[in-house]
Amino acid sequence: MRTKVALIAHDRKKPEMIALCRDFQEMLAQEELVATKSTGGLIGELTGLHVTKVNSGEKGGDLQIGSMIASDEIKAVVFLRDPLTAHPHEPDINAVLKICDVNNVPLATNIATARLVLGHLKELQSIEESPAT
Repeated sequence: MRTKVALIAHDRKKPEMIALCRDFQEMLAQEELVATKSTGGLIGELTGLHVTKVNSGEKGGDLQIGSMIASDEIKAVVFLRDPLTAHPHEPDINAVLKICDVNNVPLATNIATARLVLGHLKELQSIEESPAT
């Protein structure tokens, strides 16, 4: 059952991730969050949100999150990638993108789509909280 929201950000995108988490803090506080090590540490430290941390991306964290996606544990992924910087673990990054596509998991790779995905999750939370009429 898909229950977690995964948060990943390359170094140059971490400030955008923190701003995004602050903007959606109330909604994200109601979600089970998982993130790569440094991203999750910053989110927890700067927003107070509880985040389960996996390894850093270059030490297999992307693949750990990919495994959760394949196991149907992840309902959405925000992966703020830095497309202008070379990454030695590019195959792992591509594996996360592919497994999201294969498993039909919403994936935001930039701030605009991240706001759309999190906005939709916020709407779903509101529907779930509304009393039946």
